[in-house]
Amino acid sequence: MEKQQKVIVIGAGIGGLTTGALLARYGYDVTIYDQAIVPGGCASTFQRKGFTFDVGATQVAGLEKGGIHHRIFRDLDLDIPSATECNPACAVFLPQEIQPIMVWRNPEKWRLERQKQFPHSEKFWALLKILFDASWQFQSRDPILPPRNLWDLGQLIQALRLDTFVTAPFTFMTVAHALRFLGLGKDKRLKTFLDMQLKLYSQVDTEETALLYAATALSVSQSPQGLYHLNGSMQVLTDRLVEGLEKYGGKLYMRHLVQKIDTEKGKVTGVTIKNLKTGEIHQEKANHVVGNLTVNNLTTMTEKIPFTYRQRVEKLPPASGAFVIYLGVEISAIPDNCPPHLQFLYDYEGEIAEINSLFVSVSKQGDGRAPQGKATIIASSFTDVNLWWNIPLDDYESLKQDYTNKAIDRLKQYFNLTPETIIHQEIATPVTFYKYTGREKGIVGGVGQRISTFGPFGVATRTPIENLWLVGDSTHPGEGTAGVSYSALTVVRQIRSNPH
Repeated sequence: MEKQQKVIVIGAGIGGLTTGALLARYGYDVTIYDQAIVPGGCASTFQRKGFTFDVGATQVAGLEKGGIHHRIFRDLDLDIPSATECNPACAVFLPQEIQPIMVWRNPEKWRLERQKQFPHSEKFWALLKILFDASWQFQSRDPILPPRNLWDLGQLIQALRLDTFVTAPFTFMTVAHALRFLGLGKDKRLKTFLDMQLKLYSQVDTEETALLYAATALSVSQSPQGLYHLNGSMQVLTDRLVEGLEKYGGKLYMRHLVQKIDTEKGKVTGVTIKNLKTGEIHQEKANHVVGNLTVNNLTTMTEKIPFTYRQRVEKLPPASGAFVIYLGVEISAIPDNCPPHLQFLYDYEGEIAEINSLFVSVSKQGDGRAPQGKATIIASSFTDVNLWWNIPLDDYESLKQDYTNKAIDRLKQYFNLTPETIIHQEIATPVTFYKYTGREKGIVGGVGQRISTFGPFGVATRTPIENLWLVGDSTHPGEGTAGVSYSALTVVRQIRSNPH
């Protein structure tokens, strides 16, 4: 690979940093631009009064041997970040229930928990295991999904094995279809638990989530895979990738906004950049441009995107936003033996959004997120982004205060939250996420893993404009640090396959 191959990456989230670091490792001249103050995107952090808060993502998958992050750091010749296993991966509280459902890391312990919590459901979990094993092996062979040219198709075909075809009959099934087929459609507790977990991982519930996606999302928290809690905050992952980028000569410029993707005759030529510190605007040429963006943002950044592509993006179901409350507290606010990750549903009749459901992450002593004797609590709820936009400032502040009050009242049912135990409190809404990440309307979590947007039917990393690429949670295999890293690895392989 020769240095004259210039690559510009838009966005320094995990997907963009991974793409940039790997391409730099393989000899490309890489520059990453991001509008924010610090890299990391939705997996970055901020500090207040001695506390370190993870902005969005709080868990990492793929650090185990052979996992996606393990592979990436091996390729970059960097040490794997220090982390502790999430065990349980999550403690899930259903309405009016005191004892949670513990999603254990150990498969046998999790099987016994399921039998206790959801009698007669084992046939569903047995089906998930069959689909997960086949899907995991398939994904480990690095297929290109969805394929957009003959090379992509060749990579997909090479990843296929006889066991892959076990999944074929389930391609057009949702989780709800499977539950009804197995006679479990009326099991309210099971369906509610699955709705809660799937909303975290796929943006949608059992009625809409593709069964093949759910098989992985609901199984990856058990060993030999598993979820991890990074020591020192999520910023450790970002910092390690920046180290890899710079180790191989790549460059990172923060506070630089890419305003436009430049094209000519159906091929990308470069970008137009605004330096947010000086106000200077300039154009920069490139052989390839990689957008670590939402697909919604991508279509607004070039006028030359084909109409059919733009139309498909416009017809995508709306993505969710997040309301997040960040608390720095005295350790006395945390119950004894509190799991690091909890999920609460407060009312069966309410939706899994709008503070009826909260996903909560709690720091542990010595994990780098809080001073000795103190802790952080981060609680998030899905919300309709349109509630927060195009309203008067007074209405916005009133809505934010209403959500805050409800969230605190909900959290008080489990945590000892008083004026004496709360040291710092801060709120993020979709407007906040838009300000710091630039994601359209502050949406989080990708396009949703419905049948129409999953796998072979999803948004491709290869766009209709030659040498314009897309990485991140809009593309296969979806959201989360592991998902966006897979998309980055895909784009790196695609770019390297065609040096022209």
